[in-house]
Amino acid sequence: MKAGETFIDHASVSVPAGEVVLHGDLSMPSKPKGVVLFAHGSGSSRHSPRNRYVAEALNEHSLGTLLVDLLTAEEEQADEVTARLRFDIDLLTQRLVAITDWLASLPQVRGHEIGLFGASTGAAAALLTAVERPEAIKAVVSRGGRPDLAGSTASLVRAPTLLIVGGGDTAVIRMNRDAMALMRCKTELEIVPGATHLFEERGALAQVASLAAEWFTTHLAG
Repeated sequence: MKAGETFIDHASVSVPAGEVVLHGDLSMPSKPKGVVLFAHGSGSSRHSPRNRYVAEALNEHSLGTLLVDLLTAEEEQADEVTARLRFDIDLLTQRLVAITDWLASLPQVRGHEIGLFGASTGAAAALLTAVERPEAIKAVVSRGGRPDLAGSTASLVRAPTLLIVGGGDTAVIRMNRDAMALMRCKTELEIVPGATHLFEERGALAQVASLAAEWFTTHLAG
């Protein structure tokens, strides 16, 4: 390993969450500045290329990451047909709280602050988890998220929260502004010009990764 280079340890993990076991990918730098748990949503999983891209960027900034499925394989199959579970915010939050507790118990994570990165409906679950575990969660970032689905409970979030929305995603911008109006914690809204909901435009996702890395580095390592 070259001087100044960050070594990343990658591991597949199985996480108990109530009556189910969820599968994830944990990446830990040699000297982490914090650890970020990803909350997928709207039919996505830990294999989401967008979230994996952001996770790799966070790793390069010496932040650990855990990408984990919030649904079992059987639940995902059912959800592909019904699209019901992806909007079951209570279930997603219960799972995310359990994963947060598991993550915080790991020897390599103890002593390091934890943040949440939520996408789509996962953003609502991230905010509700921050309310449930205020001592554990120290920062939240939402990418194209639906924080409005957290309802009035969003007002109880204490962790500094960054909301990132594409400039072309007008409906979601409105939803984020509505949620932001309820929130009392440090909250910022960053609009990526020209980007749509999935940030597929050239350079859009890189901007998301840069904004998230700066937010988490500031609030988890500072």
